[in-house]
Amino acid sequence: MEATNPDSYDLFLRCYTRHEPALRGYVRSLVPTRDDASEIMQEVAVVLWRKLSELDDPENFRKWAFGVARMQVLSWRRDKARDRHIFTEEVWEMLADESTSLHQKEHQARMHQTLLNCLKRLPDDKRHLLERAYGGDTRIDNIAKEEGRTPMSIYKVLHRLRMKLLECIQQNLKSENFA
Repeated sequence: MEATNPDSYDLFLRCYTRHEPALRGYVRSLVPTRDDASEIMQEVAVVLWRKLSELDDPENFRKWAFGVARMQVLSWRRDKARDRHIFTEEVWEMLADESTSLHQKEHQARMHQTLLNCLKRLPDDKRHLLERAYGGDTRIDNIAKEEGRTPMSIYKVLHRLRMKLLECIQQNLKSENFA
């Protein structure tokens, strides 16, 4: 991906603006002041733009950007190492790991809530079928007998429901990221 073509510019802006708040929060959690975070975020943006050609898939932008941000924070820390108010490398690593874990937990919680919201939109009978198929010890062939259908038809219905849920989740997350 060439960083100088207009498509790359558009891709970079879309990905960066979508993930910038989380990225800023991550950086802010690792440095003492907002000014430090702003300074580092400027460098992060420059590095991300310069290295955009190294991004293999736009879906990986968030993870890639967090890695770049972490490296920029560590670089900033090395530059500030002479200041006696700067944490040791072990403390920085611990803070970085904890912050990454927190962001992952927030993302998982958002995904779980989105799934629950999408499940609520399904008709009761479809939601009940999903609960029976995935929530307990009931075998698909037993569900098929109870429904008066073949196991294959149940598998097909479950597949369509999973696809519908996936589409719902993707639409909700997409609208959430651009809202």
